[in-house]
Amino acid sequence: MVCSTSRKRHSYAAAYLLAMTTSLPSTAVVAAFRHSIGFNGMIGRRRSSTSRAALLSSTTTRRGSSSRTSSTTTTTTASRAFFALAPQRSSMFHPSSTTSSSSSALFSSSLTKEPSPSPPPSTSDYDITNASTGLSGTSYDPTTFETNVYTWWETTGCFDPDAKQSPTTSKANNREPYILPMPPPNVTGRLHMGHAIFVALQDVLARFHRMRGRPVLWTPGTDHAGIATQLQVEKLLLAEGKRRGTPEEIAAATTDEERSQLVGREDFLKRVWEYKEEQGGAITFQLRSLGASADWKRERFTMDPALSVGVSEAFCKLHERGLVYRGTYMVNWSPGLMTAVSDLEVEYSEEEGKLYYFKYMVESDDEEGEKASGEEYLAVATTRPETIFGDTAVCVNPEDERYTHLVGKRVLVPMSETNNPDGKARSIPIIADEYVDMEFGTGALKITPGHDPNDYEIGKKQNLDIMNVMNKDGTMADNCGERYAGLDRFVARTKLWEDMEGADLVIKVEPHMQRVPRSQRGGEIIEPLVSKQWFVKTEGMGAKALEAVKGGDITIVPQRFEKVWYGWLTDIRDWCISRQLWWGHRIPVWYVGNSDEEYIVARNEEEARQKATDAGHPTDVTLRQEDDVLDTWFSSGLWPFATVGWPQDADNDDDTTDLARFYPGTCLETGYDILFFWVARMVMLGIELTGVSPFQVIYLHGLVRAADGTKMSKTKGNVVDPLDTVAEFGADSLRYSLVTGVTPGQDIPLNMDKIAANKAFANKLWNCCKFVTDNALKDVSEEELSSLGVTGPMGKEEFDTLALPERYIISKCHELVESVTTDIEKYQLGAAGSKIYEFLWDQYADWYIEISKTRLYEGFGGGGDDAKTARRVLVYILDTSMRLLHPYMPYVTEQLWHHLPRAPQADGTAANALMLADWPQMDDTALVTDKDAIATFECFQALTRSIRNARAEYNVEQGKKISATIVASGHLKDAIEAEIKSLVMLAKLDPDSAAVVESGSDEAKAAAAGDSAQLVVQDGVEAYLPLSGLIDAEKEKQRLEKQATKLKVEIGKLAGRLQSKGFVDKAPPAVVDKARAELAELEDQASKVQASLDALK
Repeated sequence: MVCSTSRKRHSYAAAYLLAMTTSLPSTAVVAAFRHSIGFNGMIGRRRSSTSRAALLSSTTTRRGSSSRTSSTTTTTTASRAFFALAPQRSSMFHPSSTTSSSSSALFSSSLTKEPSPSPPPSTSDYDITNASTGLSGTSYDPTTFETNVYTWWETTGCFDPDAKQSPTTSKANNREPYILPMPPPNVTGRLHMGHAIFVALQDVLARFHRMRGRPVLWTPGTDHAGIATQLQVEKLLLAEGKRRGTPEEIAAATTDEERSQLVGREDFLKRVWEYKEEQGGAITFQLRSLGASADWKRERFTMDPALSVGVSEAFCKLHERGLVYRGTYMVNWSPGLMTAVSDLEVEYSEEEGKLYYFKYMVESDDEEGEKASGEEYLAVATTRPETIFGDTAVCVNPEDERYTHLVGKRVLVPMSETNNPDGKARSIPIIADEYVDMEFGTGALKITPGHDPNDYEIGKKQNLDIMNVMNKDGTMADNCGERYAGLDRFVARTKLWEDMEGADLVIKVEPHMQRVPRSQRGGEIIEPLVSKQWFVKTEGMGAKALEAVKGGDITIVPQRFEKVWYGWLTDIRDWCISRQLWWGHRIPVWYVGNSDEEYIVARNEEEARQKATDAGHPTDVTLRQEDDVLDTWFSSGLWPFATVGWPQDADNDDDTTDLARFYPGTCLETGYDILFFWVARMVMLGIELTGVSPFQVIYLHGLVRAADGTKMSKTKGNVVDPLDTVAEFGADSLRYSLVTGVTPGQDIPLNMDKIAANKAFANKLWNCCKFVTDNALKDVSEEELSSLGVTGPMGKEEFDTLALPERYIISKCHELVESVTTDIEKYQLGAAGSKIYEFLWDQYADWYIEISKTRLYEGFGGGGDDAKTARRVLVYILDTSMRLLHPYMPYVTEQLWHHLPRAPQADGTAANALMLADWPQMDDTALVTDKDAIATFECFQALTRSIRNARAEYNVEQGKKISATIVASGHLKDAIEAEIKSLVMLAKLDPDSAAVVESGSDEAKAAAAGDSAQLVVQDGVEAYLPLSGLIDAEKEKQRLEKQATKLKVEIGKLAGRLQSKGFVDKAPPAVVDKARAELAELEDQASKVQASLDALK
């Protein structure tokens, strides 16, 4: 059964949700899942029902369920596969874990506790059936095997760091672990191309280093995504007519209906956990579909109890070192989210706005000596009139002669009399500061320290009052007066301006392009507000992070991002880490009694109470935990070390703990767009809390864009869904398209034609393997088959016995191995992947497979030892190439590798899998190559291409065999002569009239003197093709004359058009130029046709 793309996508989601929410037995769930995506049993569509039933029967026996029916067995076997892919659910996910009151014993055990055991690793159904069914009659269809392959990998333990060899063996072989912390996606998120690119790149690194013998830990997990997740739950509440309610709001509610509409913190968090359980984890299932070889049994969630303890520990340690403080500063306030957000969570966009010019009337004494508005005014311009209520000064440049006489005087705040009991306007001073740009606007700047970051700095410098005139929901505060209080800030802007027009205070309004700060999450305009928040001092930590890169502890790939790193960390501001949310890690601070100023920082409430008692408070003193939660990036900043046992094992001397083995990490691969959101903070926190840089390499990838290079967006309709793409083309094609053809840090335009072409490449590989298994290895003895399994690189002794084509293809293959190995080690993943493609398609498929036919088939003069050698080389090159390609296209290579002769499973290896096989170059030992063989065979290739090109040029019928005399000397003559049967087949020569002769010989002179087409291949190598064998002279002459006549007519028409003054003068220049170019092309074609006619005379 073939499923449509959309059906497959929805089937995955439906099966996942069914598994998460239903009470049906797992067998029934999986049966529905299998049916929905067209999988019958474990093998796919091609196995007969008889063999499938037999297989499943044997599976049942192994599992001790022989009494079950065949139908039950099918679903039981499938159940094991599906639930290996389903997201793991943890009993530790409970609302109570939002606090940090766990004891050390609890969090130590919770970190090390193993998840529910998977089925015991054994020779799996997939391994048996895939190898036994064969490739005959099949075609590349990834939907028939990708799920089965992944299930087999995961259930046999292939993703474990020690799946290839034991820790003892790794240590004995000096194989240091390779550690990749996976950027944790939002727990309730869904797969997009940003996830697909990081899976593709990180999996290349993980699989490559795993095959090279390094214990690879790729740590997966999810982030609680404070703002994003809370927003979703608030939307659900809103749909129910409810909202979050503070204790004060709930207490003030007077009716049951009012109370029912308010959800308190504890109930709200229960709803969030329920939402997380219902929706969370699907993203990890989707990451699996892309082939992510992460160690899922180590999957973490940022609000796991163990990781929550790490968050509290980090906060406390930073506070103990004087790096965490509480202060009142200007912050970015999101009125929609009702929380402060960091500078990095604010996006600026150029938007059309207005510049409002108005009068600031200069204060003067009236006749009675009272302060009043005079005749003189300062013209001031602003983009935000609603903030006028918060002005505490007007500032001019001290060098501006227009205003020097006014400095020190006072002006009256427009419309401020409406909110003064005495009905008088509030006056503010005119001050001078070099900050003011004399050329912008009027050169006079209103100063609003409470609502503008630059004004805030001037206010501190000039000791000005700070007024907050907005509520946290973006409405105007009571100090704006009854007329404006409670109005939305933008409504108030319009109303105030209308009132100012009525008071003759308006000068003009002009269009104005401005940089508008918007919340990255909510999209609303950010309001700068002065607020009391928690901050981390970053200057010293930033300096350490900067030095880590400068000093070489950390390498950034590509290097050009080092300048960005230095620039940001040199000019870093303190990090606001408190968020006015309920979902997240509640800040581990307890206020004493009713005070908002006396507080205790502690790891849990028990420790806080002990500290309060030690400070002289009674044992029953009221402790009230801080309501705010920590910025999500604070907890994810601990990811590289918290996920492997920090702080639990920080003081443990045991070198076998995860923290000892797998920290610091090796490579942090992520997008350049979160270099500062996440990466810089990880480095700062890692160095500060553990004393070492958290990883050695920062590899930055670009953004995945639409085919035309523009940003993908739903409004443009150019979003490419990775699940749709996988369903249509397979995961390998998508992965390969994302990784190859680009360099680190470069944005990736995703072209569907490229994905289709890479599916064709996978199909080409499939057909190559089919040729080897169904043709080259057909009827070969078991003894020979067992000897063909690749156990290591080919040695020089065997290599030297081979003929030229075999020495060439192995030399090129070994050069490829060394080049790809070097490229991946240097993180040039795209270049490495492209080289494998070129070799497999251009060298192995197009050349060696074709030449091997002259060895394999008696009809081409093959058989015997030549055939045996060809089988050895065909298998060796294909096996080696699939090992190289495996990190990029893991599914198809694993599927096909099982059909080749394989060496027995190595001791200590989880499975006889390609992903655990040795890389073709396990160390720096050079592989055997022959430069002379490469040069000689390249001459043979050039000769073949020359003859093929001549055939095309002379329009020789495809099946017609032609004569040829090859003139060469020395070793080139010997080499070509030895491979004459290959040349005959590849160039379609007549074997009875194809000869290789010595340069300068009588035969060579005779060939040159004849009526032949001469092909100069290279210095010392020529080919002569008798024209009589290439063409029928009379027929060719007639064809050329007909073509010449047609061209002459077309040239005449176009030339006449261009000679017309009306056309040349009136037509657009581009049209005229195009016509001239077409004429030149036609004249060139006519010249070539005439030359060919002359040659026939």
